[in-house]
This record gives sequence, C-alpha cells and structure tokens, in this order.
Amino acid sequence: MFDYTVATNKNIKEAISSLEINLKEEKFGVLWMFDIKEKLQEKGLEFDSDYLVLEVCNPHEAQKVLKENLLVGYFLPCKIVVYNDNGKTNIGMPRPTALINLVNNEEVKKLARDIEERLMICINKSI
Repeated sequence: MFDYTVATNKNIKEAISSLEINLKEEKFGVLWMFDIKEKLQEKGLEFDSDYLVLEVCNPHEAQKVLKENLLVGYFLPCKIVVYNDNGKTNIGMPRPTALINLVNNEEVKKLARDIEERLMICINKSI
C-alpha cells in the first residue's frame, strides 16, 4: 500500500496537537498546515469534510537524502494528513518507501525506511 492511515477517537484539533508534540520528539517540525476545506470554501466550492495537510520536515534527514540524490527533493517535505471521514478522524501519510522506490538508490531507500518508521511512531502515539 502507498499509504499508512489510522483512525483515532480524537477530534481534528486534538489529533493535530498530539501529532505536533510527537513529531517534535523525532525532530520533525510542521512547516505548513494547509486547510483544504477552508481553501475550497473560500473559492466558493462546497466541501464538508475537515481535511488538513501538514507538511513536515526533519532538516537533518532532508539534508541526508538530498546529498544522495537531488531528485528526492521532489518528495519533500513529507505530508501527513488529518481528516474527517464520516465522523471519524483519520491520520495518514503516503509511505516514504513507496515514493522513494521511484528513485533507484539503495542508500536513499534505507533513509526512507527509517523516516517512515519514525513518522509511523509519531502517528501511532497520536491516536
């Protein structure tokens, strides 16, 4: 599967708050949070589900992968999505290992596995 997604009993704000704390423990920061529902409604489009995209980055890890292959920058920063699906809050991300398989570099694949595991830990601790 290309994604890792889990459900939580927390509401969107609680899930994001918990996620931010857990990301900091792994030295990831939230660079930007994009509220898709808000943006679509701002443009006059109907969209009823809360859907927030967090762009997260660990600068040291970003530097490592970019030194190996500049094309990996196309996948940066990592995205974690928190959204409401039929009354249930979900936290998910595209798996870095699924994306990185498009780049034929074993060292980058190892780095992606490590990053993926750490982000999954952050997500799991946030549920």
